[in-house]
Formats: sequence, C-alpha cells, structure tokens
Amino acid sequence: MSIRFGAAYYHEYQPSPRLDEDLDLMQQAGFTVIRVGESVWSTWEPEDGVFDLDWLEPVLDGAHARGIGVILGTPTYALPMWLARTHPEVAADVATGVPNRWGNRQEMDFTNPAFLFHAERIIRAIVTRYRDHPAIIGYQVDNEPGIRLLYNHGVFEAFKDSLRHQYGDVETLNREWGLVYWSHRLSTWDDLWVPDGNMQPQYDLAWRRFQAQLVTDFIGWQAAIVRELAAPGHFVTTCISYDQLGVEDVDLSAELDVASGNAYYEMESSLAHPSTDERSTGWIVKGTWALFHLADLMYSSKQARFLVTETNASSIGHSPMNFSPYDGQWRQAAWALVARGADMIEYWHWHTLHFGTETYWGGILPHSQKPGRTYRELALLGGEFGRAGDLISEGTPDVDVAVLYDSDSKFALSSQAPFQAPGQYLDADAYRKIMASFVRGAFDAGLQTRLVRPQQLFESRAADGVAPIGGRDAAAVAAELPVLIVPAFFTAADSELDWLRDYAAAGGHLVLGPRSAYADREGRARLEQKPALLDDAAGAWYDELANLVEPLEVTTASDAPDGVAGLALRDGSAATDWIDGLTPTTADDLVSYVHPHFGRWPAVTTRAHGRGRITMVGTVPNQQLAHSIAEWLVPEPVAGWENLPPSVTVTSSTGPDARRVYFVHNWSWLEQSVATPCELVDVLDADGPVLGSGSALELGAWDVRVLATPSLPHSDPPSHKETP
Repeated sequence: MSIRFGAAYYHEYQPSPRLDEDLDLMQQAGFTVIRVGESVWSTWEPEDGVFDLDWLEPVLDGAHARGIGVILGTPTYALPMWLARTHPEVAADVATGVPNRWGNRQEMDFTNPAFLFHAERIIRAIVTRYRDHPAIIGYQVDNEPGIRLLYNHGVFEAFKDSLRHQYGDVETLNREWGLVYWSHRLSTWDDLWVPDGNMQPQYDLAWRRFQAQLVTDFIGWQAAIVRELAAPGHFVTTCISYDQLGVEDVDLSAELDVASGNAYYEMESSLAHPSTDERSTGWIVKGTWALFHLADLMYSSKQARFLVTETNASSIGHSPMNFSPYDGQWRQAAWALVARGADMIEYWHWHTLHFGTETYWGGILPHSQKPGRTYRELALLGGEFGRAGDLISEGTPDVDVAVLYDSDSKFALSSQAPFQAPGQYLDADAYRKIMASFVRGAFDAGLQTRLVRPQQLFESRAADGVAPIGGRDAAAVAAELPVLIVPAFFTAADSELDWLRDYAAAGGHLVLGPRSAYADREGRARLEQKPALLDDAAGAWYDELANLVEPLEVTTASDAPDGVAGLALRDGSAATDWIDGLTPTTADDLVSYVHPHFGRWPAVTTRAHGRGRITMVGTVPNQQLAHSIAEWLVPEPVAGWENLPPSVTVTSSTGPDARRVYFVHNWSWLEQSVATPCELVDVLDADGPVLGSGSALELGAWDVRVLATPSLPHSDPPSHKETP
C-alpha cells in the first residue's frame, strides 16, 4: 500500500458550493485520504435530540467516486452551545469552583455524566449512519485530547477515591507522600486539599498521572463505542498533540489501532541544517533535528508506523504566525516523516478558512480558493507517494542509538525541575530540554534514534496493548539496541534500575544522563547513593549538585581508559545548566570541566560492566558536546554514507524483505553532490538508471532523494560495529 496522502476537508466551511471542484483538484493532486466531520457537533445535532446526519453523504460519495478514502471524526471535542446552555454543569473548571468560559473548544469536563450521555448519543448516530459507506476507511475519535487539567469537584472526588483504592488508608498516604512535612498529615480522606496552589511534589505527580488516565479512559471509551458499531477492517485512532498536559501517549495509543498525531514545524530558514538555534520543545518544533525527533516520538507510541493527521500546509497558528515555505520544503518534511515511520501525511487543511479563530491558518488553497504554489508543490509530492508503493509503507526505520523517553518523569520534573527558565522560578519543561540535548547531539552526528518507553521495557510498567521492544529480557534488548541513552529517568522503580544494570551486563552500552536514578516511583529523593542502585556498576557516584548560569568549557581527560577509544571533543564543547558532582571509584574520566572549582569532578565517566559498559554524563551537554558524545558512542552510523556535506542527512529504513531504503536530504540553498555507498535505484523514477557504488548523487537546493537497494546482497541488514 502506498503512503496515504491528503488533508482535513471541511466542505461545511466553504463559503460557496464547490464540492466537485474541490474533490477533482484533490484527485489531480494524488489525494488518497481526507478527514471529515470532527469539528461540527452543532451541525450534526443542531438541537438536543434533533439530528441532521445526511449533509455529509455527498462528500463521502464524491470522495469514493474518485478513489479517496475517508476518516470520519467523532465531534466530541467541540460542544454545541445548546448543550452548554442546557447543562452548564458540563463546563470544565480551570480552577476549583471556576468554570471555563465558553467560546473556545474543549471547554467541557469530559467525565461529566451529562456530557458523556450526549457524546455517546452523537457518536452512535454518526457511526451507525455511515458505517457501511464504502468511502470510510477509519475513524478519529475526538481531537487533540488532554488540552487542560480538570479541577471540577467530581474529578477531585474521583481523584480521592483513586488514592483511597491505591493506598488503602490515610496513614499509608501520609507515609508515602511524606505529609509530615509542613503539617500536611491527613486524619481523614476529606482532609485532602484541592490541587490549586499545591506545592507538595508527590501530590502533583499523582494528580498528573490521574489526569492522564482520565484522558486515556475517555479515548478508550469512545474507541470501544466505535468498534462496537463500525464495519470490520476500519481502524480507530485519535489526533494526539504530544505536548498537551493531560496526555500519556503510550497508554493512550494502546486504546487505538494506530497512533496518530500532529507534526507542526517551523519552515523557511528554521529547516536549515546544521543550525545553532536553541533547543525546541514546543508544539511547533524548530529545526530539522526536532522534526525527526517528533516523528520518532510518534513511532514510539506503539513502536509501529503511525499516521500524521495534521501537518503544515503553509502558515500555522493564528494571524501573527506566517511562513512562506521555500520550494522543496514540503517534500523534504513529508519524506522525513515517512522515513521515520509515517504511513499517512494529512495536511491541515484543504482550504484556508474565511471566518473563525483559525482564519489565517493556511490551507492548501488560499483565501482566493485558486490553486497556487502550495497546491502545485503538494501535487508533486502526491505523485511521488503514488509511485513509491509499499516499499516505503512497510519499512521499519533503522536505528543507531536508543533513547529512553518517560512521560512520567516529564510529569514529575515539571514540579521538581533542576534549573530555571528565564523569568520563572523553575523550568516546567526541564525534562524535554534535557532529553533534547542528547537527541539533537545524535542527530547532528548523523545517527538515527529509536525512542523506547518504560511501558515497553519494564514489567513494572507494562500496560495492556503496549508492544514490548525485543521482548522485555534485558539481554534481548541489548542485542537489538546496543546503545541506550537514559536522560532524566527520574521516577524509576528498583526493578527498573536493576533492568538497566542487567542491560549493560548483557553487552549493552548504557548512558546515564542528569536526573536519572534519583527519585523513586513516588517522586521522592532516594536514600541510596546516586545514581541509585547503579553507582557500583557505573564506578562513580555523586551527592553534590550545582546549577550553571552560563556554559562551562570542558576538555578531554588526559588518558583514555584501556580498550576504549578516546572521546574527541568538537570545538565549543561545553556543559550547560547543571552539574552532578561525579566522583569516580572504578570508572575512568572521559571529559573534564575547565574551572578551578568544578574541575574537581569529571563531566563524563565510563566503566566496563559485564559484557557492556556504563557511561555517565553529569551535565546537560551543549550542542557540540552532545555531538561529540554521540560520535564516540556510534562512530559509524548504520546508514553507512561517508563524507557527507554538512547540510546533507541520510536516514534509512529496512523493508520486510531486508531491502534497504535511503532518504537523502539537502537542507540548504547550495546544490550538493554525494557518493553512493552501494548500488541503488531511484524509488521515484522507475525508469532511471541504476546508480553504481560510488556514483555521484546530485541534490538541488532543499531537495530530497529516495533510493533503494535493487536486490538483496545478504539476508541480514548491516549491523553496528562493536561499540566502545
């Protein structure tokens, strides 16, 4: 099956009748999918119990006649005003006793019984009406769930009940949360204070976990209703916005047939590579590395290929956020997402709206409704997807280095951040900033990352429907993923730390970053010497910590350890934000701070453990230091291309028949030429010549080429060289 290609389409928003014209243009551009119906509950049900379900049928009929599949959305994220008026109790409280005002979207308490009654009724009506329509290929339940935390009284009471079931009695909760502090001990469950203004970190962590579970349960509830009614073979998904407060995407995606989400990114010069921009962690990512990281995050939700339900057509956001993408950048970004596992690229949206909050969020068609440069560029891309076929859609993204990504630690560090953000007491996004340092370093070094999640590795976190990575045996994972970077793994259980130690003993190279192995599952600082339960295996410990107000220069240690290649530092390598005062016992120093005080501690240490190795990074590395560490960890990336110009990146995937596909990008205005490492064919030009090994591959400005091995030179894909 080819990569699905299309856009969200809202015929009901068009100011003039043009259904056939729109669908004809889509067909000509190679569209194979549209998403419809998720935003207009009041159109489906204009009054309480009064349904208008037939308005969408011409859209589905027209799409089917042109070979375009349809993803039908349930409209539960955008309430009709009659429901808000007749049931004001469904409003979400933005603080205790403070209901959200109406006029936005997702203003509701989605746990409220009145809301759930009406939501189920409209879901059943819509799915029943269209389940047998031949255009339908799947359903999107809700949209971008978890946008805010709920402070409603009923939610708070349910939270108390969950704590009562988990802990049994208030004395256990007092002990586990340390509520002797500041006289917070409870004598009865009714003593529990509301979350507004709470500063107790254990409370905050439990509250965030509970809110994420509410979202997971809500989406799972909708998915179950749809599956009960839908025709066989139709998938169920939702559109995840990965930075929302109430989302734990692995557990949420376990309720779905396929993971799907938003991929919004800055265009223009923000896609230049290499770059020196600051780390990007917002919902609109910045930089080529961040685009690839977002795709890897989406893949990791189910460790499987995923759907991009929304991405840039042109300008994004609201009226002040306008981009004019350079020619070729749409192709580059789309193929980057596909390279890392996307099976669908769906733009938001078909036509730029003429009214409403998102009037200036650019669609494929501009306000004039006349096809322009955006349409022409995307039509070229649609043709490429059609020619690529299943060679691309069945591939598994290759991996050089695995990175453990933990939403739970992200929740915990939002209230226990180790450093500040400008103008703020603490940096609530500290987890992702630490993570980004290591991920960006790997990308700059030409490595491909695979994000792995605690639910997929550890029995202690395993959730129903969550796919394991290579089994949960540490030795099996070490064989599959020989390098595992673990930054900011803060809320780790004893058994999980034991697993990491076993991973290294079995031959894996474990890299511990700042804030890993520091707290327990309650988010309490551990009694053990840090890194807890790993200090002996790592051959180093620390108990002193420090913030850095400005980058601190580092240098290589004087002697490399026996049997290990030295770590060569790139110019400008520095420590930022944080220092763990690493004290080696049996570990070797790799990198040192250049400072009269901090120089007493190494910045990076390493020690052999069993058949593997444990390396500790005691700071948040800047771009150059992270790049240096990544090059040392994996000197030769699996993609195997050599002497690449700085602006050229190569990523790869492996098909079910072990055929290798390469995605070669030039992220610059300068034309580039690179030598092919083996015999290759152009996936997008079936009649083109076979490129022999060492052939010159020409890349234009902002260009991407998709190449594949023409035959199988061996049964197994190339493996990494032995890591240090």
